[in-house]
Amino acid sequence: MDRRVAKTKAAIFQSFVSLIAEKNFEVITINEIADRANINRGTVYFHYSDKYDLLNKCIEENLNQMIAVTTTTNTNGETIDLIESSFLPVIRYFEEKHTFYFSMLSNKGIPAFRDRMLELATTHISIQIHMEGVNLNYNKELITQFMASAFVGIIEWWILNHMPISADDVAQQLWGLLKRNEVIN
Repeated sequence: MDRRVAKTKAAIFQSFVSLIAEKNFEVITINEIADRANINRGTVYFHYSDKYDLLNKCIEENLNQMIAVTTTTNTNGETIDLIESSFLPVIRYFEEKHTFYFSMLSNKGIPAFRDRMLELATTHISIQIHMEGVNLNYNKELITQFMASAFVGIIEWWILNHMPISADDVAQQLWGLLKRNEVIN
């Protein structure tokens, strides 16, 4: 991607997120986004069809970044899931991007953001969950939904309460809770 395009998109995202931190998504206009980014409104429309498109791309980019911190590639080129050993990278990512996640989760006009986080958690938990032991007599879908909702709820609580517990403690306790319920080894 051309540096100028990347710089322009970054300015648009930054102005958009700062506006979301100040007001409800529904009342934000493309003009406000453009003014705050110090660009022409036509430039915003060149990159995004409307504010909903911008919102979706912003959500997608940030959730993809979250996923990126949870994986690495080994010397054979195979992807390794870091969540299999610790939640710390993802919790630290949330901590680093606190302003963005706080804005998205606290803005009542953006339920799609929480829904996407829940979808990602559900997918990952569904793959990892063990249906033996304490989970033997339970419906897999029910346990998956329960644990994914709990995970997203804890992250949401932690972010919206301005991280009252350290990232290390949140990661350790979440890991313990999911391990206790045999969602992970």
